[in-house]
Formats: sequence, C-alpha cells, structure tokens
Amino acid sequence: MLPFDPDEVHIEPSKHFRNLRMRKWNWDVNDLRDALRAPIKVVPRGRRKIEVWVREGGSKKLVVSHITEENLVLVITGTEG
Repeated sequence: MLPFDPDEVHIEPSKHFRNLRMRKWNWDVNDLRDALRAPIKVVPRGRRKIEVWVREGGSKKLVVSHITEENLVLVITGTEG
C-alpha cells in the first residue's frame, strides 16, 4: 500500500509533530515505524505528500512526505479521530 518500506527508510518527524502529537501520544520513532507498517488507508495527495490512517492506540491520521532521492519519510503532522 505504501510507496516505501517503513523498515528501509529513515523516518524524521517534524518539530511540530514531535513536540505536540508524539509527546501527547507518548510515541517515539519506533512506535511511528510500527504504525506505518500496518496502515488502514493510504491516500496520495500530490507528488510527495501521502495521508496515512493508522490504528495505534486509537484511530490517527498522519500526513507524511516521501523523499525518494534521500530515502527519507518526513512526518509533517497528525490528528486523532
């Protein structure tokens, strides 16, 4: 479903996401990687941006950007719902 393998890419949360959402959800990068391994729904939103719905401690939506040249996934933001 995802255009990348969560185990093979470098995952970098944005400062906003790290300080607000990851702290609130009590997540670290390993929890983020685990959530991306089993997405419920994946919707591409442009050339690099992807919306990913996961169910890890409740239903959450993550907005990520996949940069293939650098083998990097930047987690921009997330919401609960």
